[in-house]
Amino acid sequence: MIKGIGIDITEIARVKKAAAAHAQFIQHVLTPAEQEQYSELSNQRAAEYLAGRWSLKESFAKAYGTGIGSKLGFQDVEIVDNQYGAPIITKSPYNGSAHASVSHTASLVMTEVILESENEK
Repeated sequence: MIKGIGIDITEIARVKKAAAAHAQFIQHVLTPAEQEQYSELSNQRAAEYLAGRWSLKESFAKAYGTGIGSKLGFQDVEIVDNQYGAPIITKSPYNGSAHASVSHTASLVMTEVILESENEK
């Protein structure tokens, strides 16, 4: 049963600009495991990854029903790519299944998160 759906679209340049302007931005948004994956990327791919994680976490917060703020922070959700490049939610406060999808253009990233619970009988 679907418990929540969250969708977000983010301008890659806006996130890239924020990271350049604020020294702790990357550490604020990315967990250590995400930072490890990010450190292996460069140029446009690194910008897409950072903007993608920002957007995925925004999508998660919308699906969870809280938004990013006092009840849910960027460090509460971890989304790393598996060996095929698919985003996998590896840490979150949600107890059910969580599914993530991300897509990019040259300037935008669009994400969706679906929170699912076990079928209720």
